[in-house]
Amino acid sequence: MRGIEGDISAPGERKTAWRTRMLVVMAVSGAAVLFALTLTLGEANRQRDRALRLQSHSYEVMILARTLSSTIAQSEASLGRYVISTDKQLGRLYSEEWKKAGNLIGKLDRVTRDNGVQNQSVAQLLEAYDARGSELSDTALSTNYGKNDMALKRFYRAGTAVSLVRINELLDRIIAQERSLLDQRTSSAMQSAERSNRSAAVLAVFGMLIVFGAIVLGWLTVNALGERAAARAEADQERERSHELQSAVERATNELRKQESKLRQVQKMEAVGQLTGGIAHDFNNMLAVVLGGLELAKRSLDKDPEAAPRHIDNAMEGANRAAALTRQLLAFSREETLKLEPIAAGELITGMSDLLDRTLGDAITVEARDRGREWLTCADRHQLENVILNLAVNARDAMKGRGRLTIVTAGTHLAEHAVGRCPAGQYVTIAVTDTGHGMTPEVMERVFEPFFTTKPIGQGTGLGLSQIFAFVRQAQGEIGLQSRPGKGTTVTLYLPRHIAQPQEIADSPAPLPDVRPATALDILVVEDDPRVLTATMGALEDLGHRPIACNDPREAPAMLATAGPVDLIVSDVLMPGQTGPELIAEVTQDYPQVAVLFVTGYAGEAGGEAEFGGHHVLRKPFTIAGLERAVGMAMAAERPAPESLRPLPIDSVAAE
Repeated sequence: MRGIEGDISAPGERKTAWRTRMLVVMAVSGAAVLFALTLTLGEANRQRDRALRLQSHSYEVMILARTLSSTIAQSEASLGRYVISTDKQLGRLYSEEWKKAGNLIGKLDRVTRDNGVQNQSVAQLLEAYDARGSELSDTALSTNYGKNDMALKRFYRAGTAVSLVRINELLDRIIAQERSLLDQRTSSAMQSAERSNRSAAVLAVFGMLIVFGAIVLGWLTVNALGERAAARAEADQERERSHELQSAVERATNELRKQESKLRQVQKMEAVGQLTGGIAHDFNNMLAVVLGGLELAKRSLDKDPEAAPRHIDNAMEGANRAAALTRQLLAFSREETLKLEPIAAGELITGMSDLLDRTLGDAITVEARDRGREWLTCADRHQLENVILNLAVNARDAMKGRGRLTIVTAGTHLAEHAVGRCPAGQYVTIAVTDTGHGMTPEVMERVFEPFFTTKPIGQGTGLGLSQIFAFVRQAQGEIGLQSRPGKGTTVTLYLPRHIAQPQEIADSPAPLPDVRPATALDILVVEDDPRVLTATMGALEDLGHRPIACNDPREAPAMLATAGPVDLIVSDVLMPGQTGPELIAEVTQDYPQVAVLFVTGYAGEAGGEAEFGGHHVLRKPFTIAGLERAVGMAMAAERPAPESLRPLPIDSVAAE
């Protein structure tokens, strides 16, 4: 029986062992499936988290790009309002918005460092931003100088500048590239999810032993898909918000342009009213002096003849002031041009000694040292004197009216970029050193910014050093700055050295000889204004000449034919029907040996002798002595060939 029982128990033991082995296999399989499921779910979660991070990163890049575009638009709008209104607060707002745009570019650079293509686009964007900043800075500095016409022209040119188009193209490229990356990343994440689902389905066939794990895996998968769908919906919402923001910016920009156009028109009318009122007031004062002086002189002829010259001198002074005001208005109507000339810096400082002493006061000792080795620099003398004076005034304020100011002029050789961005070469240096309170590193970083000042409100505009910076850059030089709190400040101007050529010395203008005609001349006077014609005729008669009056340039050829030999033609420039240069070009074909003298009150660039065929030009108003000298110069000049004349069309110059 024992043996039979043994036979019976052996299959049971084998079944038990088989079951055990099956349980072990199932357990191992279940553990393997669970482990595989765990790995699969873990990988799915990692892919999901990575996809969400990448999507968030893409949204951040696109939002930064849109925000940067809006900030640049706001900054340029502020600059436009500042150029129009010259309101310093708007200038500061432009500066702050532009710096904010720079910070956004820096942030965009940081978030795109993981993408070489995007980072390269951001680097190009930074270059375009710097170029755009230089253009807008020139516009702001022109406004700071008070050159509103120049600032408006530069601002309008900047509206179509290549740098602006480049910035917009780069921003659109960055957004497009990031959107493409977002689509690729979303597609990759979906493919990863699909692979996880297939792995889960394959693992589920191993049996119901891991049903719970399959349910958990299914729940996690469903949850992941839900999160992905939610992320996709959120992405769609972000996309819609981005489009809405772009539309809002475009609407705001269009509205701003309309408002700016209206504001410009209002300000133009206001400026015209203020200008005409001010001119009328000044001219009334001057005319009161002229009329009063002439009336007193007339009354004094009988009562007190000795007092008449004094009254006439007062009237002449008033007339001269009116003429000076007219010249200023004519110069204001065009952009001021620089009068560049070779300058010895040491001699310039020496010539300013009295001005510096009067400006700084007795409590400040001024010491000038010339180590310039007789080097010259080429600059506008008036502007360079203003730069030195501005630096001296800043030093006086830093020293609180008491201390020592040292101005040292010298020459130096600089390597490339040794100071700022200056190229290698020879430079004339002007170092202004004070014993004031000095500056902190934070102040030194911003000292040349427009509108930045450490002075109390009402005592400084923050434009002095920025104008100095603009002058030095215009001269293609650089500025060095050294300062420590309590140790004073040294500002060094590096101006390119100018080496005079031998022909420059030979061609330098010599003192004009005293050229006066020795005999009386027959002179044809062509002038459409009867009062000016009468005055000119009287002046020429007083000088002993024989003038012939012509009030219409179209009658001049006939008068020349009937009047006999004429030695000189004195002609106005702008006249109805025909300009002076056109008249001269016509008559000199038949009378090439007749001398010509143009008389004009126009102050534009086309006022030089080269633009009038080489003929001499006399400016209105003029004195009798000036007329006498101009007649002599015209008679002494060589007669130009007829083909050398270049008549000016009527529309090429402004009305006198």
